[in-house]
Amino acid sequence: MAERIVKEAQVPFDLGGNRFDQIATELFGDYSRSRIQSWIKEGVLRVDGKATKAKEKLFGGETVSLDIVIEAQEDHEAQEMALDIVYEDDDIIIVNKPAGLVVHPAVGNRDGTLMNAILHHAPETAHIPRAGIVHRLDKETTGLMVVAKTLIAQTDLVSQLQERSMGREYEAISIGVMTGGGEVDEPIGRHPHNRQKQAVEPVHGKDAVTHYRLVERFKNHTHIRLKLETGRTHQIRVHMAFIQYPLVGDPQYGGRLKMPKACSPELQDQLRNFRRQALHAKRLELAHPVTGEWMEWEVDLPEDMKQLLDALRTDMLESGSNDSEYF
Repeated sequence: MAERIVKEAQVPFDLGGNRFDQIATELFGDYSRSRIQSWIKEGVLRVDGKATKAKEKLFGGETVSLDIVIEAQEDHEAQEMALDIVYEDDDIIIVNKPAGLVVHPAVGNRDGTLMNAILHHAPETAHIPRAGIVHRLDKETTGLMVVAKTLIAQTDLVSQLQERSMGREYEAISIGVMTGGGEVDEPIGRHPHNRQKQAVEPVHGKDAVTHYRLVERFKNHTHIRLKLETGRTHQIRVHMAFIQYPLVGDPQYGGRLKMPKACSPELQDQLRNFRRQALHAKRLELAHPVTGEWMEWEVDLPEDMKQLLDALRTDMLESGSNDSEYF
């Protein structure tokens, strides 16, 4: 089922002298500038009923009108799947994503993704790019994600991400014993030799900032809390590996498994069988895209990370070391 959007506004005289696309972005602030420009190019966003180029300057007093039919995303199938929904209203859905769930359909994962599940749970998202998914988590990363149920909500949430006002905090278990928290401010881009990976790229990378602090320290590992300023692909995994503290269970950036010396059989078993990066999106903060209310959510660590932390604590005790240190 398609959705029709019809809007009309008169250009204020104090905006006269500006480009059409700039004025339209002001008049229809619920939509992104790139979307406005796309509609102008398609000829569905007009001036006094006529198709007009984006760069053409307006005088003021003209009527800007939008009339467009947005087709549902027929190419992605809606599938009934269990979702751990933490919060939902008319505008947003907050989901606690499990490990192993791919966010977007792609080659090799055409169905069984979070997008397929969202399209079934909230059919109205079929009219929104990416079914309203605002940001992503890697397949094996767990935790909180926000999904928009309307185009207006999606535009606002994307702006919050771009302005870095949306708060996202993660917890992870890294290899190595950290002495304190810190910040990694290193640009990230595509790995020069492996297209499946990202890397710190000082010349061609995009700015990326990760803050981290210690939660608990063990003999050979550290439980950390991280906060993102930016959201580059694989950012936490790349930054932690760059400072020589890769995440447990991440062969892509941490190399092959190396068993710590003299660790307990229980811990050996946990480490051998922990086959995903030990990373969890624990906390999410944002301004509601319609009401403006500041909202916060936090979810517990998944069971596999809890079990690994328990094994690390037990290993400390059995080895005769002091209790693990908390911060």
